Amino acid sequence: MDVSRIFRKRFCPKECIELSDDVRLFTGEHLLLTSWRTLRPKKELSHGTSLYLPEDGLKISRFLRADGSLLYWYCDIIDAEPGEEGGTVFTDLCVDVVVYPDGKLQVWDLGEAGDVLARGEIPPELLAEALRRTDALLRIIYRGRFPMLQKVLTDAEAGIFPAADATLADLLRGGQDTNKES
Repeated sequence: MDVSRIFRKRFCPKECIELSDDVRLFTGEHLLLTSWRTLRPKKELSHGTSLYLPEDGLKISRFLRADGSLLYWYCDIIDAEPGEEGGTVFTDLCVDVVVYPDGKLQVWDLGEAGDVLARGEIPPELLAEALRRTDALLRIIYRGRFPMLQKVLTDAEAGIFPAADATLADLLRGGQDTNKES
């Protein structure tokens, strides 16, 4: 995975922008950890960290307020492909899962996904894959394994990273390494 440049592609609004200000905290064989500030300032959301798992079609983000307190965990269902000009394009497949600090869960943007499909902007097989990825994520959450993924992000903020070859399965088993930033 070439992360020399990172792009975020969305269907609503239709855009593809380079995330040139995102800081790459850690790049592994199967994952990427970044920190970022919001592109468009919002009242509640200031900054955060993200865990990209492109092989599994997931991007899990820790959304933080200006004071560093947790707003919520935002999980994008994504697809990843090489960019035309290098780097990787991470496409938001319209379905999002939000987990609040109190454990409350919401699935967002299913209507948006239907609209994008109806307009022919997303291939039906890609949206079907997005639904399978959403199902897999919900199973992780319902089985009580989501805290292991949350820990990857909170550890990354402290300079502790997973093994370079860690996969989603490793992370769900608590496969943190002692890769500390020097």
